[in-house]
Amino acid sequence: MPSTAAANKVKFGLKNVYYAKITAYNSDTQTYTYATPVRIPGAVNLTIDPEGSSDPFYADDITYFNTVTNAGYSGDFEIAMLPDSFRTDILGNTISNGVVIESASDVQSEFALMFEFTGDVSGRRHVLWRCSAERPGVEGATKEDTTTPQTDTLSFTAMARENDERIKGHVDYSTETATVYNGWYNAVWEPAAAVVEEGGTT
Repeated sequence: MPSTAAANKVKFGLKNVYYAKITAYNSDTQTYTYATPVRIPGAVNLTIDPEGSSDPFYADDITYFNTVTNAGYSGDFEIAMLPDSFRTDILGNTISNGVVIESASDVQSEFALMFEFTGDVSGRRHVLWRCSAERPGVEGATKEDTTTPQTDTLSFTAMARENDERIKGHVDYSTETATVYNGWYNAVWEPAAAVVEEGGTT
């Protein structure tokens, strides 16, 4: 159980990385459907950079107002080896007689990405609700006196969802959040839907 007694100072130790394929988006009900989250073993490093712009308007020799846009995030996820399940579920590769095949006609799928850090004293768990990924490169090196493992790096983009414009969420452990926290990797957490009462009020 994570500690809640102290504030975070540093974050280290990426762990518990999961992806959940977006299997459907219903434009009529404005709801996303996610597959059961799948763990990605061998997580090494994760970097996420905010995307957007800042457009200041100047008047009276000052910044009169500033418009800031939130265009989500772009990031890189370094992993020991990208699992074949991600290649087939998300990158659209196929398997024939045990051979993973990448084709020009592969159709990629969007997904949610979930993760946490060991060094986060509050045990904070994160979700990026709508991501798309680029194909990783292929890299290798000859064996020398010491063996340095080669890794795969996956570049991805985290975008706003179409229905509610949500991009990222996180939860810290507490007695109030225990149910959500403990079930974080069982299914992609969704904000409670507003209940529409008879007459159209909420």
